[in-house]
Amino acid sequence: VRGMNLLLRDKQLAAHVVPIVVDEARTFGMEGMFRQIAIYAPGGQKYRPQDADQVMFYREAEDGQVLQEGITEAGGVSAWIAAGTSYSVSDQPMLPFFIFYSFFGFRRIGDLIWAAGDQHTRGFLIGSTAGCSFPGEGLQHSDCASQLMAGTVPNCRSYDPTFSYEVAVILHRGVKEMYEEQRDVFYYITNTRSEE
Repeated sequence: VRGMNLLLRDKQLAAHVVPIVVDEARTFGMEGMFRQIAIYAPGGQKYRPQDADQVMFYREAEDGQVLQEGITEAGGVSAWIAAGTSYSVSDQPMLPFFIFYSFFGFRRIGDLIWAAGDQHTRGFLIGSTAGCSFPGEGLQHSDCASQLMAGTVPNCRSYDPTFSYEVAVILHRGVKEMYEEQRDVFYYITNTRSEE
């Protein structure tokens, strides 16, 4: 999320960034983006959110940039594929980030990730709460194999960084490779939410 916030500060690049989440935005610490760039809703916000009196309130807007798909990894990766192929479909390059539980990604939607590779999708898959222990949600959310599965997709560049500065370097390299060098690759980055 910190790396994405850096990209959003660059006004020229920010208009092309498409954050996509299913139902875990708050789990991943992304609620600050709701206020900053809002969740896309064609009709705007039509209700007062329960957390309206909080600093990190839920906000929808017609010009929102975050795509929140609900509880559907398949819907989230499909939106990611659509945004990640817009450079060739509509001559409008986008920079999609699909953030999901790393454990669920390649197990639930691995076939769609392979399809994304076949379609020359460009963008970032962010497998969050990676690692072999995520006690808050139980063992069903622990991930020890997604990096192995990512390694089987030929045009997927996979990384498991330890420090946030490494994420910044990887994002910089990914943007350069996909959009400056015009390579048909996508990046899979596993991360763990920092409790700093």
